[in-house]
Amino acid sequence: MTATPLPLTIKSDGTPITELIASRRAEFRAALVEHGAVLFRGFEVGGVDGFDQVVRALSGAPLTYTERSSPRSTIKGQVYTSTDYPPDEEIFLHNENSYQAAWPLTLYFYCITPPTTLGATPLADVRRVYEEIDPAVREEFARRRWMVVRNFHPDFGTPWQHVFNTDDRDEIEAYGEKNGIRIDWIGKNGMRTTSVRDAIHYRPGSDVPRWFNHATFFHVSTLAKDLQEGLLAMFGEEGLPTNTYYGDGGQIPADVMDHLRSAYRAASTRFDYHRDDVLVVDNMTAAHAREPFTGPRKIAVAMAEPYTPNTQQEK
Repeated sequence: MTATPLPLTIKSDGTPITELIASRRAEFRAALVEHGAVLFRGFEVGGVDGFDQVVRALSGAPLTYTERSSPRSTIKGQVYTSTDYPPDEEIFLHNENSYQAAWPLTLYFYCITPPTTLGATPLADVRRVYEEIDPAVREEFARRRWMVVRNFHPDFGTPWQHVFNTDDRDEIEAYGEKNGIRIDWIGKNGMRTTSVRDAIHYRPGSDVPRWFNHATFFHVSTLAKDLQEGLLAMFGEEGLPTNTYYGDGGQIPADVMDHLRSAYRAASTRFDYHRDDVLVVDNMTAAHAREPFTGPRKIAVAMAEPYTPNTQQEK
């Protein structure tokens, strides 16, 4: 594929950002699909309320964060904090909600307070990630698909009530039935979910394949070595908070996982945040991550434009 800038940067010319979007909306949306991300820089956004207006101007109403995989806090309405992980931890490249039956097409990141050092949101074009992966590896995943297993333990990690926004078990089981998630209740208050998904998808309107999944992100070997060892010692493989397999339950070999991580990193790029930056990401074109950081970094996030794939129409 021909390389395009990631992200494409739009610098302020003094026009208020929502006015600029209103006058050039079609242009910006086309650029987002082509490049994978657009960075608005140098604008006076107007805080979280202004950020919400940017989302609505370009994409419509922001979405509620459901079936959560990471801890976040609500700032206001459907604007959330970025993942509340310790600042010394990396968050590996991934496409938001790609483990779900449906996902947002567009993501928004708003820099309220930039970090002192590092703390970027690295990006990787998943069209290029697909090309970086050995065809035999791609074919194996296309044939066998991939599986994510999540275990929710009482008093550890994000509780299932928070993940599904309810403590009603019947409601959760109905959600699982509708969205291809097997729900198993473990003990008094534990839960295991199992989902099998496609690893390769096509964005609406495109015939270019994307490596679009959480198989690498959720695999135990992607965690830092000490964290891997600690979780395995606590829970064993069967009880890990998250882990991935081929869709038939087979183990993904270590060399395949190493290869997938290398493919993501080969396609990765980064930039340093400035205060009031608004980064817009096409979720089916660019994966995103988070670097470790120092300082007070505060990034608000929002999601928009829900999409439910029809597998037959995608191909």
